[in-house]
Amino acid sequence: MNTHHLLVERQADIVTVTLNRPEQRNALSRPLLLELTAVLHNIGVSDARGVIIAANGPVFSAGHHFADMAGQTQEDVRELFRVCTAMMDTLQSLPQPVVARVHGLATAAGCQLVATCDLAVAAESAGFAIPGGKGALFCHTPLVAVARNIGRKRALEMAMTGDAIDALTAADWGLVNRVVPDEDLVAATLDFITRATRGTEASKAAGKQAYYRQIEMPQPAAYVYAGEVMAERAMDKQAQESFHAFLNRRNL
Repeated sequence: MNTHHLLVERQADIVTVTLNRPEQRNALSRPLLLELTAVLHNIGVSDARGVIIAANGPVFSAGHHFADMAGQTQEDVRELFRVCTAMMDTLQSLPQPVVARVHGLATAAGCQLVATCDLAVAAESAGFAIPGGKGALFCHTPLVAVARNIGRKRALEMAMTGDAIDALTAADWGLVNRVVPDEDLVAATLDFITRATRGTEASKAAGKQAYYRQIEMPQPAAYVYAGEVMAERAMDKQAQESFHAFLNRRNL
């Protein structure tokens, strides 16, 4: 599909979707959100094995575009947040693993985007903030995703102070998986998503969806649900073949 706000490139089984509005600090404007959602849906039904979310320019993403809120009606702004939530939900509903490749600053909804991706790799120079607490609009929706990554106290620290944290702190708190030298970011992210897509596509897709469903459940219900999914997936032809292959090797 033709894109105006994004670059979409495929390398072997991996698709890289790059935010490409550096003059707007890659703000998540309504048109960009709608375009990104459509691109993700297309990837989801493709034979791609993994997805990288990246950005052009000095900033990963500055979050929402204030032009979408300034002077608008409450219903207009409510619809903007519905569009944003739909995009974030689409990321996690994809059958493929999704990794954020973060450089520069990821703030507000840009930080939410990183938190929503399944995995994240950050350059050493990257920074992360949900800065609404410094101003007049608290970062309510970014906090939903960020808190689910780093926990209550740290999420509220970010939201209430609005202060940025550096990449190493983000890794320590669980917002990103790893931090690499800036010059290694592209290669390290590709290596990471390549390893994250090992195994069968069906198994990985089921595992991802089951994870997001069970993580919000009380532990007893989570075990019941996860056990049922695992029992069902164990009947898969490829799973059965792998069991027999392992047993045959062991008995040689």
